[in-house]
Amino acid sequence: MINNALRTILPIAGWPEERASEVEITGGTDPILPTPFRITETSTATLAAVGLAVSDLWELRTGRRQRIAIDTRQATASLRSGRYMKLDGASISDAPNAVMGSYPAQHGRWSYLHCNFPNHRAVALKVLGVPEDREAVRKAVARWDALELEEAIIAAKGAGGMVRTMEEWAQHPQGIAVASLPLMEIVRIGDSPPEVLPKGDRPLSGIRVLDLTRVIAGPTCARTLAEHGADVLKISAAHLPSLGRQEYDTGHGKLSAHLDLRDSKDIEILQGLVRGADVFSQGYRPGTLAGRGFSPAALAQLRPGIVVVSLSAFGHAGPWASRRGFDTVIQTVSGITNRQGELFPGAEPGPQFYPVSAIDFLTGYLMAFGTMVALARRAREGGSWLVRISLAQTGRWLVGRGQVPEAELKEVPKDFTPAEIKRWSMTSNTPDGQLQHLGPVIRLSETAPRWVRPTVPLGYHPPAWPT
Repeated sequence: MINNALRTILPIAGWPEERASEVEITGGTDPILPTPFRITETSTATLAAVGLAVSDLWELRTGRRQRIAIDTRQATASLRSGRYMKLDGASISDAPNAVMGSYPAQHGRWSYLHCNFPNHRAVALKVLGVPEDREAVRKAVARWDALELEEAIIAAKGAGGMVRTMEEWAQHPQGIAVASLPLMEIVRIGDSPPEVLPKGDRPLSGIRVLDLTRVIAGPTCARTLAEHGADVLKISAAHLPSLGRQEYDTGHGKLSAHLDLRDSKDIEILQGLVRGADVFSQGYRPGTLAGRGFSPAALAQLRPGIVVVSLSAFGHAGPWASRRGFDTVIQTVSGITNRQGELFPGAEPGPQFYPVSAIDFLTGYLMAFGTMVALARRAREGGSWLVRISLAQTGRWLVGRGQVPEAELKEVPKDFTPAEIKRWSMTSNTPDGQLQHLGPVIRLSETAPRWVRPTVPLGYHPPAWPT
């Protein structure tokens, strides 16, 4: 099966188009789930790119490449892996907070309020001047101009946005800025000698990854690196808001420790961890960590040869470069929810989200791909490297793949069969109980992807590398 989306990724690594033929792709094509956006083609492409990068690292170790195989239906299911988790036999709810969602505003426009995290929910309710009640929120939003509400919530350090059409986003200053950027950049940011891959029997054996990301996209990157043998240490802080359940999904294979970067002693601990790391992955808004001494340039000085992976919501260019954002926010402002609502109306009219977390997971897979490409370059030619991407850039790439013709969108199943979910799932014994969850998607001929550590609660381990 030919995957055209994969061919748009190959040049990022400097690979010829023929590399696409190394991946055996089986299963159906879009639409597998009810959306016009090509989530199957793109999920398969990003995972195929990961597989090719893994094969390259294995070739550096052994002189052999691996055969790679991906099932498109399983790849698509991975875009909402949180839906298929069970803890001790009970389903783990992935339902959003009751007041999160899109509401009619003045002049026929719609506003989206991102309210899953308690701090963002508190901001939205304070701006609107109402209690946590969906009907009260609906009445309050109806009195606002959607653009004015968008700016008020952002100014108050919340998250959300006005629902736009794709045409409006293409003419918006931030939409124009995002359009000027490539899908992803892999840039050399410092000089250092080549580093041979550490000894080990897996593609990423001995590679140490610091994961300072949150929610889905960044944690998925680190989870994917752990899947192929990396030692991943997730760094969070006790005071940061967390939904908890997301760690069950994205925490496979990781150690997890707390550090408070408001404390100089914890900054020193993190600096020590950086000196022993190969990869530093961060998902804060551009510049947020620079004031703590962890900008890409500072990291390259602290640990020459490091690979810095930097994720943001809207990219490093344009008037929204420092704005908070999530998958759902990108969908909202870029026209995706508007189009999804036109073709797949909900119980009430208006914008709708596609039925997966496509931008999040696609971005995570691309980050892992870029990380491994940078590690291979470090092994061959040396240097410190920056891998830079944003949710908005991934969203633009997804939309740019075109849409499934409307005639093909009738009677599309809403879910996979129970037999498929059972076949794709595995169980892990975690500190909280027995967790049933989806397993790795990529199939490799020599090093089967696997996680050697179960997911754990945030802050479960001390902030130290394993011996």
